[in-house]
Amino acid sequence: MNNYINGYNAYKNNSVNYASKEQLLLMLLDGAVKYSKIGKQAIIDGDVKKRHENLVKTQDIFYELIISLDRSTNLEWIDGLAGVYEFINSRLMEANIKCDVAIMDEVIPLIEDIRNMWYEAHKISSKQK
Repeated sequence: MNNYINGYNAYKNNSVNYASKEQLLLMLLDGAVKYSKIGKQAIIDGDVKKRHENLVKTQDIFYELIISLDRSTNLEWIDGLAGVYEFINSRLMEANIKCDVAIMDEVIPLIEDIRNMWYEAHKISSKQK
């Protein structure tokens, strides 16, 4: 069993270490969807620790996405995207403080839309190469 776990951990490390920027972005967004859904379920279940940990993980992902935006190109579009990411973070913080499932019901589809948008952009970009 330990060999399996060690092999899996090595695979995960290599997949991150050798991933392209685009693949890392998609991994982050997949994580944001996952952690936001876990956070929502934790609100429903009344699990304070799990709620907080997962909503903060989701926020951390969006902070990282804001920081990593390339502001040297098409500044207006980038500023708009940063605004959406900041809106998501503020709503996640509010959901965490208020333990509000309705806010999560608002935010999760937005996070999924962003993930889907980047997947589509990656697919189109891959075909053009």
